[in-house]
Amino acid sequence: MSKYYLFQDTKKCIGCHTCEITCKANKDLPTGPKPCQVIPVGPKMIGDLPKMSFIFMPCFHCEDPWCVSACPTGAMQRRNEDGIVFIDNDLCVGCKTCVSACPWGAPQWNPETGKVVKCDYCKDRLDDGLMPACVSTCTTGCLKFGKVEDMTQIRRERHAAAVAAIEKSSY
Repeated sequence: MSKYYLFQDTKKCIGCHTCEITCKANKDLPTGPKPCQVIPVGPKMIGDLPKMSFIFMPCFHCEDPWCVSACPTGAMQRRNEDGIVFIDNDLCVGCKTCVSACPWGAPQWNPETGKVVKCDYCKDRLDDGLMPACVSTCTTGCLKFGKVEDMTQIRRERHAAAVAAIEKSSY
């Protein structure tokens, strides 16, 4: 498992796609491939109002990634020190085997280079002490990035606050 986790607070996401745009700009990608995607869900009627949700889908950086196992050239790799799954562009021959192997569609075909791209948590930025591009530009602050244990604590605190609000409103 990756030592990092990218958490999305779906209650804060407005579906602006700034994360997608910033990711593509950071990786200098053309129209088409999206290493991270915002998937709209809905609309669904809540009371008398239509509501939408937006789910952020980056690579999950699996503990035993199928894309790495499927890659015949060794281009798809997993860093030992932090579990980040990435592509060595010098080794990628564009066979798309990793694209077929990933059940979540994380590896994406780049028609301009004839190679595959994917979310790598902006490992170059991480190595420089920066946040992934998508997190650094999220307009609502719904994306959080950090070590798994820190993100787990954020989720616990968020859930506890929601439970406390429900209990308080029932008095």
